[in-house]
Amino acid sequence: MKRFEWVEHPSDVGFRAYGRDLAEAFENAALAFFEVMVDTGKVEPRKEVKVELEAEDEKALLYDWLERLLYLHDAQGLVMSKFKVEDLSRSKAGLKLKARAWGERFDPAKHEPKVGVKAITYHMMEIERGRGRCSVQAVVDI
Repeated sequence: MKRFEWVEHPSDVGFRAYGRDLAEAFENAALAFFEVMVDTGKVEPRKEVKVELEAEDEKALLYDWLERLLYLHDAQGLVMSKFKVEDLSRSKAGLKLKARAWGERFDPAKHEPKVGVKAITYHMMEIERGRGRCSVQAVVDI
């Protein structure tokens, strides 16, 4: 199964990420998100970051997940290449996510910068499930 693919958009960048379940689709969405900005194949998993989030539904959780990753990039200068969603379950608020991400500080000489992401959007956001598979789609503002 492919991890993600690009989705046509006239002015921004969209991607559809795949997994056997929602957790794996979120992991692959994170990889696609960073692939928008850098060649993730050159990002070494040197620093680990833990992420815990709660949101009212799956789309809000996907938005918050990608937004947290954007924050880590913008505020801490990190680029990530490895992701593990350890818990994705119901909570009083709706859904909770516990995950870890690995990467390193951005180095333009090493990581071949592509385009900058300004924001996450709800535009064209989709979550689909089938037998033994799940996909999530998102568009980021560049």
